Amino acid sequence: MKSANGINLTMLCDFYELTMGNGYFADGKGDRICYFDMFFRDVPDQGGYAIAAGLEQIVDYVQNLHFDEEDIAYLRGRGIFSEGFLDYLRTFRFTGDIWAIPEGTPIFPMEPVLTVRAPAIQAQLLETYLLLEFNHQSLIATKASRICRAAEGRAVLEFGSRRAQGIAGAVTGARAAFIGGCAGTACTVSDQVYGVPAAGTMAHSWVQMFDSELDAFLSYCRTYPRNAVLLVDTYNTLKSGVPNAIRAFNEVLKPLGITKCGIRLDSGDMAYLTRKARKMLDDAGWTECTITVSNSLDERLITEIIRQGAKIDSFGVGERLITSKSSPVFGGVYKLCAVEQADGTLIPKIKVSENPGKITNPGFKKVYRFYNRDTGMAEADYICMRDETVDDTQPLEICDPSERWKRKTMENFRAEELQVPVFLGGELVYQLPTLREIRTECGYQISTLWPEVKRFDNPHSYYVDLSPKLMALKDEMLESHGRRK
Repeated sequence: MKSANGINLTMLCDFYELTMGNGYFADGKGDRICYFDMFFRDVPDQGGYAIAAGLEQIVDYVQNLHFDEEDIAYLRGRGIFSEGFLDYLRTFRFTGDIWAIPEGTPIFPMEPVLTVRAPAIQAQLLETYLLLEFNHQSLIATKASRICRAAEGRAVLEFGSRRAQGIAGAVTGARAAFIGGCAGTACTVSDQVYGVPAAGTMAHSWVQMFDSELDAFLSYCRTYPRNAVLLVDTYNTLKSGVPNAIRAFNEVLKPLGITKCGIRLDSGDMAYLTRKARKMLDDAGWTECTITVSNSLDERLITEIIRQGAKIDSFGVGERLITSKSSPVFGGVYKLCAVEQADGTLIPKIKVSENPGKITNPGFKKVYRFYNRDTGMAEADYICMRDETVDDTQPLEICDPSERWKRKTMENFRAEELQVPVFLGGELVYQLPTLREIRTECGYQISTLWPEVKRFDNPHSYYVDLSPKLMALKDEMLESHGRRK
């Protein structure tokens, strides 16, 4: 797979992935089967949930892993890689297994979102790109979800391309924002490549290009009579912008029998201006004219201006969405959790730290989500060993692993395994859903979360528990490394 500027993305890896791979090869461990979990530690913005995103791009990456001769030549030029290892890279491809939680699913800290089982060199090489794609798209999808919920059913458009952090930040960022609930994007190529609906009308420069604001509006209405959304704040929103928009609508659209049109504001006191503009439009008979606002919006500002009685039909959200400005890092990590002996026996591995939040959960695992059979609402997630099964016909006690005194008994619940097989033996076995299917499923899954989990301030802590078998293994391994709970 090549990037937009022709770079082989297989080489988009931290250099230590290659030095470790060379070391594994030299030590005879290159083909040893190992297991890695990808997970995250904290929800951005201290929120109650995050949204999984980026799997489609990960699939594309894994399917196209290869080293070109120019890559081999570059690595040889570093003078630290053996010829045997370089020969190995010439025929490199992924032959392992990957399980993942589908895109659009709400996810929570410490649960394995994606698990890799593969020979050591292959599994190690995946780390950088998997984290890059997962961290970025999950961050933007999560932020978009917050912003769209704040809009209370009003459409939100992603307007952030020019403020995004690089090409991928704009293009896949728009994709992730669509998953999180945005209705469309200003980024044309995201529509062309991924099918994220692109939309847009005019900038202030359009208005300035004409001798008068009215001439600009009349010209636009004549050119796009069925998509006439006029930017009314270039000079003075209430004294000239809205009156000139009404005049243009009357002169061009009204004779054509067109009643649907719109105005956009990009500056000023949005609550006050939209209330005034709404009255002016309604008084002039343009009751179907929509009002869109933009200008450094986020979920908190949107919540506040709606509370103040703003008359807004849709929002254009730019830099604070596409960069997740208030919480710009998604802390996904990729950690070894087990290695496999020649006879198939699994040896669990654990990362121990002075920081309790960085202690990993060992072993080959899976995740269940428990839904209440009466309400359909998600009640808890349950991480267990891969060979365990949950009997959802029997009551089950769960607790918060970080505060084990917080316990509740699950009854009348349905257990659904979250991870699905994506690659088996190096072959893709997962039918990738369309982007619209992902977005629809995301909306449904979010609807299964209780409002207390979704609130912006001090959200309820969603239960993510470890099975007794997994907890016992973790405690045993901590003891063996000189650490107690």
